[in-house]
Amino acid sequence: MTTTSGKGTALVTGASSGIGATYADRLARRGYDLVLVARDESRLAELAGRLEQNYGISAQAFRADLGERADLRRVEQRLRDDEGIALFVNNAGIGPQGPLLTADLDYLDTMVDLNVFAANRLAVAAAQAFAPRASGAIINTASVVALAPHFFNGSYAASKAFVLSLTEALAGELQGKGVQVQAVLPGLTRTEIFDRAGGSMEALDPGRVMEAGDMVDAALAGFDQGELVTIPSLADAGLYDGYIKARSALGPHLSLNRPAPRYGVAV
Repeated sequence: MTTTSGKGTALVTGASSGIGATYADRLARRGYDLVLVARDESRLAELAGRLEQNYGISAQAFRADLGERADLRRVEQRLRDDEGIALFVNNAGIGPQGPLLTADLDYLDTMVDLNVFAANRLAVAAAQAFAPRASGAIINTASVVALAPHFFNGSYAASKAFVLSLTEALAGELQGKGVQVQAVLPGLTRTEIFDRAGGSMEALDPGRVMEAGDMVDAALAGFDQGELVTIPSLADAGLYDGYIKARSALGPHLSLNRPAPRYGVAV
């Protein structure tokens, strides 16, 4: 793909609808060329054409099912080989169909494969490609349930906690290498993910559901501010800072050569 903009190219996974399609729109508006990745080729092609017409950028529909290893590796190779890619939006994922005690294990495997295995492989590939160039950025879509797993399906929450931890660890390894990393933690967002998982947005409290456009706009504002972790609905950033400070205070106590006295274990 020939880059036609000064911004470079953004590769967006899960781009055919919802958060991914909204990122594509906002990034095209900012002047990025696009590589749009998803399974639904017709929707991708329609979106690519509309964005090209509206914003005068170049957009390519890249049909891939990230649950299929061969397709996943094609996207990985594009990240590694295309030096025009300046931004990777690691957004593809699926949600649960209900609580774990009634869940279909094969479906959970599919969800974890996409939300964890594919997200991990592509994030690491992007980091390995960007670091030698001393440029580039990675946006990983996680979820607020990474911080509150008891509120939602456990496997889904764990998959998003993985994405958050991966982002924080990558940021540490990439420090000083010119690559920006961000984890976005949306709350309930009005997208098709609930309908696809057999639920309905209409059953949710409207006061707790954010529009996808508002969510992405806030996430990109956080990106512009250099935030490592962005929670679009969080008004008081000090609350998250306090959480990080409390977590950091545990550090000196997590691995020692003796059991804690409170366990009464004689050493």
